[in-house]
Amino acid sequence: MSSTFLDSLPDGWTIYLWLVIGAMIIIAAIYWIRWGSQNEQFDEDIKYVVFDENDKDKMTPENFAKSQSVMKAQMESRERHLAKKAEERTHTA
Repeated sequence: MSSTFLDSLPDGWTIYLWLVIGAMIIIAAIYWIRWGSQNEQFDEDIKYVVFDENDKDKMTPENFAKSQSVMKAQMESRERHLAKKAEERTHTA
């Protein structure tokens, strides 16, 4: 039955299928990029989070200071998100 339906379609119908699928992919990509930007996922300084006090001798003083400030900002962001999540849980319970 489905092969009869597909055979009855006019020539060139597959391009419309590809256009719809392409549009859905673009919409999904835009959604995830927007989500990422709203959830602090595009932070260029995230590379500094992997360093700790033991790496001080391997870094320049400027880079170490930058890593410490980035780590502090990340921890503040984490605490903020955890507090927000806890508040949401108390409101739903």
